[in-house]
Amino acid sequence: MMMRKEVPNFFVYGEPSRSLEVGFLHVETVMERKTVHFGHVSPHKHPLMGQITYWFQGSGTYRIEDESWNFSAPAVSFVPSNVVHAFDVDENADAIVVSISDDMLKAIAPQVVLDLDAPIFLTGQPADRVWPKLKVLLNMIFEDYRERGAEGEKVLSGLISAVLSLMGRIGGRVALPSTSPTVSLGLALRREIDLHYRKDWPVGTYVTLLATTPHLLDKAAREVFGRSVKELLLERRLLEAKRLLLFTIRSVEDIGQEVGFDDPAYFSRFFRRMTGEAPAAWRRHHLQQA
Repeated sequence: MMMRKEVPNFFVYGEPSRSLEVGFLHVETVMERKTVHFGHVSPHKHPLMGQITYWFQGSGTYRIEDESWNFSAPAVSFVPSNVVHAFDVDENADAIVVSISDDMLKAIAPQVVLDLDAPIFLTGQPADRVWPKLKVLLNMIFEDYRERGAEGEKVLSGLISAVLSLMGRIGGRVALPSTSPTVSLGLALRREIDLHYRKDWPVGTYVTLLATTPHLLDKAAREVFGRSVKELLLERRLLEAKRLLLFTIRSVEDIGQEVGFDDPAYFSRFFRRMTGEAPAAWRRHHLQQA
């Protein structure tokens, strides 16, 4: 059983967790980090991004939370942020790993036929018609990222949406991995926050909505995300504000109202407290870097 309190957070495996830019995307193969893990990746989680892992050769054991699978390629998984995972594979095994920031996943979610709040692990036979499609799409993602990096975000997000939707098509025929009650409650909280963060509800409303207690909800938020419920709410509003500032020409006042702040001055103080910059200054700084 994976003990969550001892599970480290990583950016990519072996590198300390760090803040991610809006729209962050990273693609590499498992064996590119062979000298870090030598085929054994200990239980860990990524607090700010989900990962697709497509095993195109070799075999091993893959673990998500308290479930494990012995597999031979082809196999593919999707693990949302803050879900514990690990693997042990043979020396010939390799996979393409696509790391996608939470904000990008939220942006593509309406086009994806897969629950992006739940982990999934799928295996199959190379002769099955869907696996050659997954192979082509993931090779395209890998090659395009190698050529253009994150600059090809629009093309890459479309390809990633297609991969996740194909996984959802397969996943409809298999059971999703189970998670502990605490993890399930944490993931349910995140889903509700995504739906309702603009309404500026108090924490008690989420307690009632999820039919739980303040203690259990706070425990789930802290164990799964390392944040209080209130902090998760504020970070979700900040994330959407950043996306709107960076990818639209809407006014700061309009964006503040969109994420639930009727008072522009209050929105500006909130944004400055969270980022160290006023919204307009943050927008100028990041657009100059783009």
